[in-house]
Amino acid sequence: MTTRGLRGPYAKGEERRRTIVQTATDVFATEGFEGAALKHVAELVGVREATLFHYFSSKQELQQAVLAERDERARELIGEAQFSVDHLPAVAKRNEQQPGLTALYAVASATAHEASHASHQYFRERYEMLVREMAREVTERQRSGEYRTDIDPEWAGRLLIGVFDGIQIQWLYDKGVSMQEGLRQAMALLKAPTA
Repeated sequence: MTTRGLRGPYAKGEERRRTIVQTATDVFATEGFEGAALKHVAELVGVREATLFHYFSSKQELQQAVLAERDERARELIGEAQFSVDHLPAVAKRNEQQPGLTALYAVASATAHEASHASHQYFRERYEMLVREMAREVTERQRSGEYRTDIDPEWAGRLLIGVFDGIQIQWLYDKGVSMQEGLRQAMALLKAPTA
């Protein structure tokens, strides 16, 4: 009976936390993370702004949860398929449609380099996973003859991620820059020359 009583409030708290993250992700996608965005999130969820921090210990923790939700939505975008280099332009297109989240990601990834930052481990693990996945795919494509073999697969993965992050920052300053095209151009550099 005691266990059942604990589950109810706990389940409701987790549900409210999930609602806050989803709502914040939607709001930040268009409004960004600064200014009145947190107040707007609280209004949409039906709580006071201060109540948001009953569910998150800090603004950084909420920010990290939103970035994880952004990643989850990117995985849903590609469906059941394993993440591939070929998915990069589609992810870039989605990012162009969510300027607030794109700016949040750029700022957070640049400021979370200190180990004490709440999002430090998130970004560290994210980059390790992306490099590993890209290197695996580059290796496979090198073996099949699709990609040139004079570049180390791990460095190819790091360079693709660097291009993605860098072109994203350029796009934040100049919306005329196509993230999708920048990624296509970078991917083309890995192709093996045709006879």
